[in-house]
This record gives sequence, C-alpha cells and structure tokens, in this order.
Amino acid sequence: MHWYEKLNQYFPVEEMKSKEHLESLLKERSDIYHKDEGPHHVLMYAELEDFIFIDYLFVSKDARGQGLGHKLLDQLKEKKKAIILEVEPVDYDDSDTEKRLKFYKREGFEHAVSIGYARRSLATNEINEMEILYWAPHHESEDLIFDSMKKTYELIHTYNDQKFYGASYQPVEEVLKLDEERDGDVLKDL
Repeated sequence: MHWYEKLNQYFPVEEMKSKEHLESLLKERSDIYHKDEGPHHVLMYAELEDFIFIDYLFVSKDARGQGLGHKLLDQLKEKKKAIILEVEPVDYDDSDTEKRLKFYKREGFEHAVSIGYARRSLATNEINEMEILYWAPHHESEDLIFDSMKKTYELIHTYNDQKFYGASYQPVEEVLKLDEERDGDVLKDL
C-alpha cells in the first residue's frame, strides 16, 4: 500500500493534508520536510534549526508493541532538538487516542498545557481542537514550543493551502493561543 493511503486510513480527515500538499512539501521543502518509510511505518516530519515537528507517525497494527515507534522517536531524539507534535484529546469512544497519549508519555513527552490549538478543517468546515505535546532535551520553555508551533503552522500546515484546497486556513493568531491560565494536563492521569 502507498504511504499516503496508510496515513489516510489511520488519521481522521480533518487532520490529513492532501496527497498533493505532502508531495509538494517533500519536493519543494525538501530542506526541512522529510519522510521515513518502512514496511510497517510512515514518519513525516519537519526539521528546523532548533526543533523537529512530527506531522504524522504511523505504525501498522502488525508492528505495534514491538518497539518500532520507540526506535523512530529515539532516532529523532538523537538530534538533541525539541520534538513537537499535535495529538487528539482523549476520546473514550476511541481507545487509540488514550493508547497514543500513554505511548508519548512513556517516551518522555510533556503536554504544552498553556498552548491552545483550534483550527477550522477545510475538509469538514468544523473546528478541530488538538493538544500539543513536546519532548524537551534542554528543558525548553512552552514559549519556545509556542513559537515553534507558529513556524510549523506557517511553513508546513498552510503551505500553498489556497492552491491545494481552494481556500486558506485561518491566520496563525486565530489558531494558536498562549494562555498561562489554561489548565488540564492531558497526560497527568494516564
């Protein structure tokens, strides 16, 4: 199966970039956007000077529990940069969301509690809220994580959005909010 089909079957439509968008990033942003693919995984990520953003991490059901996700994250951690990703909040009707959060917690990721992320999906026109998780080898602050997410949004998520979707995503200021009063660590009770 083609790598895009694997991602498209696993990730919800509101989180998926189009195949054209991803192929364009791989070709036109090849200095920062990368794909690591194997028989049982697809990892799409952006690597910038001071952080790595994991866009998609897919491990096939056949390979889960065998340490492949751990190995892939370790390869990124060896770069000694903050690693950031977006994850769905726990949905108790979908056991994968809780398993995913537990996996990232075991891998040493923290929840960027002060960062709010809500973007209108161009596919469904509904607001999609995500939580930001990060791994910080040098105890990077949530301010740095916030700035890194803003860069990611502008360089990756909205890259040529008008061309690929016939519409533009909201400006970064509407999507990402830094709120020191925000609480509710999604990893705390796992």
